[in-house]
Amino acid sequence: MTIRNPVEWSVDQFRHAALAFETAGRAGRRTLDTLHSPPPAVRRIAIADLGDVLAKGLDDFAAFRTDVAFLCVLYPIIGLVLARLAFGYDLLPLVFPLAAGFALVGPLAGVGLYEMSRRREAGMAAGWSDGLAVLRAPSFGAIVLLGLLFVVIFLLWLAAAEAIYLMTLGPESPASFASFISDVFTTDAGWMMIAVGIGVGFLFALLALVIGVVSFPLLVDREVGVDTAVLTSIRAVIANPAPMAAWGLIVASGLVLGSIPFFLGLIIVMPVLGHATWHLYRKVVPR
Repeated sequence: MTIRNPVEWSVDQFRHAALAFETAGRAGRRTLDTLHSPPPAVRRIAIADLGDVLAKGLDDFAAFRTDVAFLCVLYPIIGLVLARLAFGYDLLPLVFPLAAGFALVGPLAGVGLYEMSRRREAGMAAGWSDGLAVLRAPSFGAIVLLGLLFVVIFLLWLAAAEAIYLMTLGPESPASFASFISDVFTTDAGWMMIAVGIGVGFLFALLALVIGVVSFPLLVDREVGVDTAVLTSIRAVIANPAPMAAWGLIVASGLVLGSIPFFLGLIIVMPVLGHATWHLYRKVVPR
């Protein structure tokens, strides 16, 4: 092993930092340059098309199962860490909102899976490392910007969930998990929390679906502006209200099932839904 002198090492670090800033600057300029780019066409689909979408998602999962299982093992780990933090810091009422938050950040979490499906569709090499090629995508700056918007939506959902708890069962923290579950299901305040939480959560999930159902795959596929991607997603939902509503139910149901037990099912559910979302994009937005 060669020991380098501090001056040489410092020069290399500054060079790497300069390259990183230059890359970030190019991404930022491209993000500004592609604003208001021409919107792509949107096609109508039927609910029956969702069966083909899921079949193709399963086919991609079967082709990549080793790679995506390695990649997506992160999801249950994140879920368990969040749950542990909630139990350890008197955030027990936020355990379910944290789990439900997977649905809100799902479009962002699937970006690497969209790239893998895109590459397989084009006959290119497609392993878990190839999914990271999205970092070099022309629209990477727009992907980051849209991703930050989804993180904000997730944080707003957690803030709303906490406010709902404080207005119903709060403000005291539950004494134990058993007492919390008892209060939720055996008191009027608990049922009020469930009803209001489901209603507010539905609005957040609807927002995430409307602006994210095809926006991230579009940014992976083409160099367009973040505004164009979001507007295209909105137009896709308006043109296909019934299929998109059914897709939202499929995603929500899959994530609920995948969270039981201990979020382990997400190792399978997340990649299948991620790959299927790419094929849904292909059906709705023609080449």
